[in-house]
Amino acid sequence: MSTRGPARGAVQRPGSLDALDGKLISALQEDGRAKFRGLAAKLGCSEATVRNRYGRLVESGVLEVTAVTNPLGMGFDAMAMLGVTVDGPPERVADALATWQEAIYVVIVAGRFDVLVEFVSRSRRDLLELITRVRTLEGVVTTETFVYLDLAKQLFDFGALAANGHHQEVAR
Repeated sequence: MSTRGPARGAVQRPGSLDALDGKLISALQEDGRAKFRGLAAKLGCSEATVRNRYGRLVESGVLEVTAVTNPLGMGFDAMAMLGVTVDGPPERVADALATWQEAIYVVIVAGRFDVLVEFVSRSRRDLLELITRVRTLEGVVTTETFVYLDLAKQLFDFGALAANGHHQEVAR
């Protein structure tokens, strides 16, 4: 890790993502615990190829295999997105927010806000305390809070679509 603070996004980009990379990513999204041997058989390549590609995708920051939970199912009853306007470089505020355990998503954006941060908390009272903490950060000028009333969709499989070079049809 650099001394500048937490890394942002995919730090290194692989030379290219081809169809096999996309198929490997898709297969891991279906079953993140799949064995390399099984993946190789499914993808029609050698186990060594799967192992090497997996290593390259993880090393470059493109792929991270992790357990994904639904925050509401884990007892986090309050979720919100905060739009933050800052005075000065937005990286300072984004880096500070990225260290907070309750901040599950932090991005620097263009437009009405400079930074967007998504929070999960156990209660609305805890959420209020988080929002107050954000407002006291050096460089924060204004905030706007979007409290989530319900979680209608949460997906993390968009990466395989880009690697495959096509969009899947949506079932209606």
